[in-house]
Amino acid sequence: MAKHGNRDNTAGPRPRGARLSGIGSPPSLVLAMLLTIVVASLGRGERIKDIVEIQGVRSNPLSGIGLVVGLAGTGDKTLLSRQMLTNVLRDSGLVLSPSDLTGGNVAVVMVTAELGPFDREGTRIDVDVSSLGDAETLQGAMLLSTPLRGLDGQVYAVAQGGVSLGGWSATGNQATLSKNHQTVGRIPDGAMVERSELATFVEQAAGLRYLTLTLRNSDFTTAQRISDAINKVYPGISLVLDAGAVRVGVPAEVTAAGIVPFIDEITLKEVTIDTPATVVINERTGTIVVGENVGISSVAIAQGSLVVKVKESAQVSQPTTPFTEGATTEVIPDTSLDVEEQNAYLIPMQRTVTVSELAKTLNAIGASPRDLIAIFNALKKAGALQAKLILM
Repeated sequence: MAKHGNRDNTAGPRPRGARLSGIGSPPSLVLAMLLTIVVASLGRGERIKDIVEIQGVRSNPLSGIGLVVGLAGTGDKTLLSRQMLTNVLRDSGLVLSPSDLTGGNVAVVMVTAELGPFDREGTRIDVDVSSLGDAETLQGAMLLSTPLRGLDGQVYAVAQGGVSLGGWSATGNQATLSKNHQTVGRIPDGAMVERSELATFVEQAAGLRYLTLTLRNSDFTTAQRISDAINKVYPGISLVLDAGAVRVGVPAEVTAAGIVPFIDEITLKEVTIDTPATVVINERTGTIVVGENVGISSVAIAQGSLVVKVKESAQVSQPTTPFTEGATTEVIPDTSLDVEEQNAYLIPMQRTVTVSELAKTLNAIGASPRDLIAIFNALKKAGALQAKLILM
């Protein structure tokens, strides 16, 4: 497959992206940060294992409805929590009805976890606990035994333990003080795996074994470079399926015990990734992220603005001259307006190639982040921005 673009693929990688500007960021500081990223990135590739996933190696979501106890009057007041507490007590031999119980110290929660691709029976996994009712806080909560099921309805783990919150709350008669969210918590190692679901990543077809590497960021050029890097070690075993997948055949001499060393060997190879020219703008925060291949055609930019100043003041009229008998003191409002049009300079910009040159050119204008957003939008409309513009 032919490599895209006319750059020398044997050269060192260019920086994959840089944060061009943020609210309140001085242009000189932004440029210094960009140059630091450029220097740090020169001459370094990325390991294959850091830019791909092995198809079949994934986790599985687990969830369950549970009950937490031990709340100091901050729990649910709903019928659901009382009904669940009734069911728990009945399992212990106490026959009660929901009307016999009062809420406040218990809460119904949703318990979620991720069963890893290689988690086996007896290992422990973290769980997240989120309130489902009207509980004010889960501070001091203890989760009762809760089965966690997969999408197939089977129980894969059982969760239990004390809930850890990322904050706290304190309440008095007239005021309440809290830090962070109080109705979501976590139980580290809070679930025991009862049934594993091990990942299968070696596929077989026509008596041959193979792996499929899926790129985290799809790109034809990067996929071809991954295939070329693997074929240098094991000629002819790798081919590109599309922009997001590379198929790697397992050589016949690699035994079942040698699969892991084989994967380790091929995924430690470094490649230079290629990314499309993209500019991402978050107008809410004034953040701009520019990819490494973004270029601007020759263009001239005028940057200026109209400043209107409005000043409100009050003047006091004090009648002290002759013939002002019966006059009273009055406060007279006064408004002054000042309109100033800042100079707008038409600045020519030559075609830029690297992020550092682009940042240097735009920062030379002295534009604020909001101005830069307007400039990028205008460049796109004029056809001078050779990149994809994404607005968040």
